[in-house]
Parts: sequence; C-alpha cells; structure tokens
Amino acid sequence: MKHLTTKNIVLAISTTLALTIAASAFAKNTPEEDAVEYRQGAFKMIGHHFGPMAAMVQGKMEFDAEAFKKNAEAVAALSQFPENGFIDGSYGGDSGAKESIADNKDDLKEKMETFKVEAANLAKVAADGGDMSALKPAFGKVGQSCKACHKAYRKKD
Repeated sequence: MKHLTTKNIVLAISTTLALTIAASAFAKNTPEEDAVEYRQGAFKMIGHHFGPMAAMVQGKMEFDAEAFKKNAEAVAALSQFPENGFIDGSYGGDSGAKESIADNKDDLKEKMETFKVEAANLAKVAADGGDMSALKPAFGKVGQSCKACHKAYRKKD
C-alpha cells in the first residue's frame, strides 16, 4: 500500500478544492459566494482531520500515532487554503464570518499565519514520533490559534 506523504495529501486536497470551485462555476455563483463555499469547504476538511486528534488528546479515542500523524499532516496542508476564501464582499450575511474582517484584514492574515505555523509544528512533532506528552501542547497551540480567529471573526451560531 502506498504511503501518504504530505505532497500527496496536498495534491489530493488541491484537486478536491479545484473541483469544488469548478463545480461552483457551473452553478453561476458570484465570486463572493464561491469564496464562501471555498473557505467553508476548507474549514470543513480541517475539522474532519482535527476531530480525531482532539478525541485522542482528550482520551476519548485510543491513541494511534500513525493516524494522528496523517491527520496532523492533513491539517498542516489544509491550513494553506482558507485564507484564499476571504475576499471583499464575502463576509457577513449567511457566510459565518463577521463583517468586521473587512476592517481587520492584517489581523486576520496574522491569525491565519499563526494557524499555519502551529499546524506545521504539530505535523513535525507527530512526524518525529512524538508521544502524547509532546503532541498535547503542540495540538493545544493549534487549537488556540483556531479559537483566536473564531473569537474575533466567526459569527456565533
């Protein structure tokens, strides 16, 4: 069986997102609607990989170092995408994002960069064979970076 590398994960994710965007084009969405779908899709995929790691960190799921590593690599790869979905006019309404992003683009960019750095660090710790005592703090920093952005810019449901 072929081992999934970060390069292969990025390729698969990029292909999926490209197909999603292409499909959206046929739906005659506005660029702003496409941006919302793009970033929501990226965040949904991040959540899909973040969830099992959270369950392992919280002891709700048995720790599986290989699964944790693959999920950490996927989150690190996916962390590169959401920022591209924050274009002018794609905030507010039903987008899930606060309109205040428009006035705080530099802060959003800084928060997204922190997320990318912390996600990459988590993937490195996992790839280096980190046990839970090493993974937990790295995972926590990723979670904190998510929370900082959500608190500032995500609408409450």
